[in-house]
Amino acid sequence: MAGTAVAVPSGSSQGSGTAANSARNAASAAKQGEIVKAARTAAAANAKATGVGTDDTLKAKDTLVDPEGKRHVRFERVHRGVTVIGADMVVHLDAKNQYLGVTRANGRKVSLPSVTPKLAAREAAAKAAKAAGGTAGRTELVVDARGGGSVLAYQVTVRSDDAATGVTKSVVVDAASGKVISNTPLSDGFISPRLKSTLRDKGRQATPRVAAKPSAPSAAKPAAGAFPAPANGTGASIFAGGVPLLTTQTAKNSFTLKDPSRGDGETRDAGGKEPESFSAGKALTDADNKWGNGTAGDRMSAAVDAQYGITSTFDYFKKSFGRNGIKNDGAGPRALVHFGDKVGNAFWSPDCGCMLYGDGDGETFKQPLVALDVTGHELSHGVIEATADFQPTRVDQAGNQFGEAGALNESLADIFGAGMEFRTNNAANKPNYLLGEKLGLEQTFLRRLDKPSLDTLEGTVDYWDEGSYDREVHAGSGVSSHAFYLLAEGSGKKTIGGVDYDSPTVDGSQVTGIGREKAEQIFYRALTRYMVSTTDFHEARVATLQAAADMHGKDSTEYRTVDRAWAAVNVTEANTPKSGPAAKR
Repeated sequence: MAGTAVAVPSGSSQGSGTAANSARNAASAAKQGEIVKAARTAAAANAKATGVGTDDTLKAKDTLVDPEGKRHVRFERVHRGVTVIGADMVVHLDAKNQYLGVTRANGRKVSLPSVTPKLAAREAAAKAAKAAGGTAGRTELVVDARGGGSVLAYQVTVRSDDAATGVTKSVVVDAASGKVISNTPLSDGFISPRLKSTLRDKGRQATPRVAAKPSAPSAAKPAAGAFPAPANGTGASIFAGGVPLLTTQTAKNSFTLKDPSRGDGETRDAGGKEPESFSAGKALTDADNKWGNGTAGDRMSAAVDAQYGITSTFDYFKKSFGRNGIKNDGAGPRALVHFGDKVGNAFWSPDCGCMLYGDGDGETFKQPLVALDVTGHELSHGVIEATADFQPTRVDQAGNQFGEAGALNESLADIFGAGMEFRTNNAANKPNYLLGEKLGLEQTFLRRLDKPSLDTLEGTVDYWDEGSYDREVHAGSGVSSHAFYLLAEGSGKKTIGGVDYDSPTVDGSQVTGIGREKAEQIFYRALTRYMVSTTDFHEARVATLQAAADMHGKDSTEYRTVDRAWAAVNVTEANTPKSGPAAKR
């Protein structure tokens, strides 16, 4: 297993339950505190490597301990009391808390003559709201170090007026000039603005591949004893057929779609509105614990797909990697179905910490976007946000994102989304290396990992070239997705689970895969230990090589295959750009 967190972070939903649990949690927190303290000390002592200055403090975001003993502390930087964006880092320690190295997003020290803004916060908020087309919310003074320099700015969260393009945006405004530096969607939709435009321009309509309508859900097994209590229910979903659901029984004939065994993971109904929080959604209840009828005509059916998807994703990350929830804090995933009016998309929303599912736009997409791999992909964005938090290098006026870090964001979400399908192994939604195959697109899938260029709708590429620096993120995601597939399954023709694959290499070389589960472990460890917000493809190669070395050794077949897989997509040590990602922007 790729490694587990040292302790449950503060604010965890995991209750202590007993005095013994409380004592264990306290001991674990104390150990975590020791590791964080050691990492801070090491970062300051190795300032030339870490870039930490005398005016900087480090705020721990995540602490991980590997089975082999290595420790990794992910930090956000604070400069003279002001949060820095684009200067995150991971400090690596050995089993004795001695410094091993650092992975950092910014190659320069953060330095500002003053942290007193010329622009008032309300002025910045107004500029941000105008730029993003919405209502400004939280406005925070920050130092923007993403471009390699240091700019005093405001980071403003703006709630968009158009739910179809994303619920919230992060707008960064120069605190001196008032110039909008960036306007980035926080809610990353499964259907990108470019894809939506392409489908409409071509007059395409998706014909969803729904599951055969399952028989009526079987009789549920009620809980015995006091309420609330766990209860075994059943659901008829739109895409995944008949599925088991663990729910919460609150009275003799009352059940809530909340899973107490998975951190109270819950699905609620947004009622066609755009609630500002998950709690504003309507709790879903049922009298007999039999949910949905397998068609979109029953509002509960989409909820069944959503609940099954979020709990399956929770299980995937926990059973595969020991990750206890999206933020590794024990909290279960949450979802709002029937979100907005004619929203043909699905989103991970960091604003509410939940999944948002529209019912379709009535034109291109006429069914709720609640397919299993859609959920796996989008919830994986939540995991990525809680770890490396990749950021695009730029965003255009339509909301399309560009750059290699953003492409890695999409790629890893595809990789883990496919991985969740394989682990779930649902008979009505058979696992494969395709993404969005249930949407009903003419090309029969949205993206695929073996030969990404078969996705002609998004123009996805198979290999790295210098165009990757400024390629749209879904199109660019093919580079690392292809490397992953080659690592897992190898090159050439093969049939897996009834699906035919034929994966090429840039130079015609042959790659023999090490197996999907090993490949997933390597990529997950690389993400959570050795990647940061600006990681590019060449740095991802180094990160996965380091992960393979940690787990299998540098002389292992696994290590050599990681190197070959990246070389097969034209990412090598020899063609590594001379300048870092900040300079490339």
